[in-house]
Amino acid sequence: MKLWTLLFMAFLPFAAHALEVGDTLAPWTLLDQYDQPYTFGDDAQILMVARSMDAAKIVNGALQNAPKTFLESRHAVFVADIQKMPAIIAKMFAVPAMRAYSYRVMLDRDSRVVPRYPGDAEKVLVLRLHNGKVVSQAQFDNAEALRGALAQP
Repeated sequence: MKLWTLLFMAFLPFAAHALEVGDTLAPWTLLDQYDQPYTFGDDAQILMVARSMDAAKIVNGALQNAPKTFLESRHAVFVADIQKMPAIIAKMFAVPAMRAYSYRVMLDRDSRVVPRYPGDAEKVLVLRLHNGKVVSQAQFDNAEALRGALAQP
């Protein structure tokens, strides 16, 4: 019996924690595609999370014709998990290609931030925030729906 209790306690921190409305998000710092640091904090009102290349393509499609200040004007942050991408591909091709985007991408190179926000790997998770607390959350699997959600105040 003690063994099971010890095993349960040992693996408890690895259990996925679903986000709830009212949860406070912990701050973090990541580098963007220009290797510039960004610290996530209470000023963010929208957090978009992409766990896969397919999800990142949805964000890119939603922001393709948006003005350069679109995300900043909405206090929105986009974080992409690129840990699964081979480092040489990221360094030589993917990250330089991201520099052509008209928006910042916070790159989670070690998958240390994105796992905090559970969701479907093929969808974009959008968290609406107020003073660092989750107000609402939704997932999007197409660019048009994401664009419409981001256009709302």
